Amino acid sequence: MSDKHSEITELLGPTVESLGLELLGIEYLPAPGGATLRLYIDVPADAGEAARTVTIEDCEAVSREVSAQLDVADPISGNYTLEVSSPGLDRPLFTPAHFSRFLGEQAKVSLKLPQDGRRRLQGRILRVEAGTVVFGLDGAEFAVAAENIDKARLVPDWAALGLAPNKYSPSNKGKPAPKTGNGSTGKQSSNKPAAGKPHAG
Repeated sequence: MSDKHSEITELLGPTVESLGLELLGIEYLPAPGGATLRLYIDVPADAGEAARTVTIEDCEAVSREVSAQLDVADPISGNYTLEVSSPGLDRPLFTPAHFSRFLGEQAKVSLKLPQDGRRRLQGRILRVEAGTVVFGLDGAEFAVAAENIDKARLVPDWAALGLAPNKYSPSNKGKPAPKTGNGSTGKQSSNKPAAGKPHAG
């Protein structure tokens, strides 16, 4: 995690917690003309509310509180847009504890520095030990230092979730079957309220 990421996470974490939520992590994406600051929030794992999920109202409440705090602390120079999102099914993983929570799940990972000729990998999360995340990859174990992980996301089993469309309809051989729902891939849309106008820092 960069110094900027650490600074913003430490600044905003208590504010999100005061609303009964957890700040999973942030993405700070600088770009010409204005950066994007994206916050991922969730219901704490130990909240005892198994059926509770992040709502649009949660995102809006966090956006209001965080916007005010950012305006005062001013940790970002220049214009930026604030987005507040639920993690979704392909949730991002920011810390070793996040990997521990989803042992046995598939994850897609990009590395800061190449390891064994790889900058990207996809494998099953086997275990987390001493700041290292061990993946099952190509029938072998592949250990990566947590500090060398740039970005990581879960890879949902869409078929198991009943969200993967069949490639072919059994009653119409040779032609692709229509996609389910509205034609999306089944990904859960993130709650991204219009978190206000771009900020000027």
